[in-house]
Amino acid sequence: MADQSQNHTPFEAVIIDGGRIPFQRSGTSYKELMSYDLGRMAIEGLIGRAPINGDDLDRVIMGTVIQDVNTSNVARESALGAGIPNSVPAHTVTQACISSNQAITSAVELIRSGQSKIILAGGTETMSDIPIRFRKKFRQKLLDARKYKSLSDFLKFFKGLRPSDLLPEIPAIAEFSTGETMGESCDKMAAHFGISRQAQDEYALRSHQLAAKATNEGWLDEELLPAAVPPDFEAIEHDNTFREDTSMEKLQKLSPAFIKPHGTITAGNSSAFTDGASASLIMEKQEALNRGLKPKAILRAYTYVAQDPEDELLLGPAYATPQVLDMMGLELSDIDVFEFHEAFAGQILTVLKALNSEKFAEENLDRDKKVGDIPMEKFNCWGGSLSLGHPFGATGTRLVTTAANRLHHEDGELALVAACAAGGQGHAMILERFDS
Repeated sequence: MADQSQNHTPFEAVIIDGGRIPFQRSGTSYKELMSYDLGRMAIEGLIGRAPINGDDLDRVIMGTVIQDVNTSNVARESALGAGIPNSVPAHTVTQACISSNQAITSAVELIRSGQSKIILAGGTETMSDIPIRFRKKFRQKLLDARKYKSLSDFLKFFKGLRPSDLLPEIPAIAEFSTGETMGESCDKMAAHFGISRQAQDEYALRSHQLAAKATNEGWLDEELLPAAVPPDFEAIEHDNTFREDTSMEKLQKLSPAFIKPHGTITAGNSSAFTDGASASLIMEKQEALNRGLKPKAILRAYTYVAQDPEDELLLGPAYATPQVLDMMGLELSDIDVFEFHEAFAGQILTVLKALNSEKFAEENLDRDKKVGDIPMEKFNCWGGSLSLGHPFGATGTRLVTTAANRLHHEDGELALVAACAAGGQGHAMILERFDS
């Protein structure tokens, strides 16, 4: 629910630093690694350059979506693997694509309530090694087999099984409640809001071009933590997710990926399956100042929202943005930096259109005027999930880290972070640059 505590506590949460190992397309540089390994490298990288030691931490919180049964509390395993003392508690949160947003806001609440002073919050995800299991009928047979005692019991094992029961069951990126994939939902939503294929491809091209420019100009260097991957341990220093050489001609040649033949969502205007991990150092403001540290930004108001996953699966930011602005008494025009998660070009363009729609404001937000138009010169200026990649559990911390860095790079005062998530959920947060 909405954050109501910021005006009732003497404690303020600030971000001191944030970083991520370079995001990599699934099946490439990190394909032999577990989510645990990626989280460990992100924690090691951040603590390695941080002005604190691991034993200064009060808590480690990490988000993840697709859990490995061997490391179900991946935050704890990654922390131990990174050398964080075993006396530091760690827990894992999951809230689809806003999992590491939840990790950060959980840290904020622990700090505001006076329970913690220094927390490492982040997220980790691999799509290169997703859990694939047997079908339920065969799984049940295997569980029953643990009770077998005689040869005759084992001889009955295959009784009632069909060959199809032995086939692997691969998890689908689909809503449990509706059965629809996220791409199918986005295709329908984009059509409903009148978002053309041309507009989506143009936005995707913009995202890739901005990511390439930010990389080439070195603007992303501050948030990138080099990752040494076995067996050669040669450091990976940059994302391999963006397409610097893409063009409208290439994008327009791609076929619809979900609703065929007339859909508008393609592989080119969607975020790709990505492996990666992120971490941030969240502290109580006075604790940071007492240690002689200068925060990057104060983490101000935030909110979480939820809508019908069948009709508004990816519209969360259109609902969360006005809520968080109202909590701070702000307008869109007061915001200097916008960092929104880009699940699909169609999704982000729908959100922008909804925010600038009088009809949407009246019918969906119960407001007498639209939220407003977001200037594109302030929006996702260093690329976004379409180009930088989207490791589900790690993206939220990337958004917050990039927003804080952009505030200083662009001499801004306020940043707004927003993201959609599976289940019809959404999140928004406001950051204020720290200058004192």
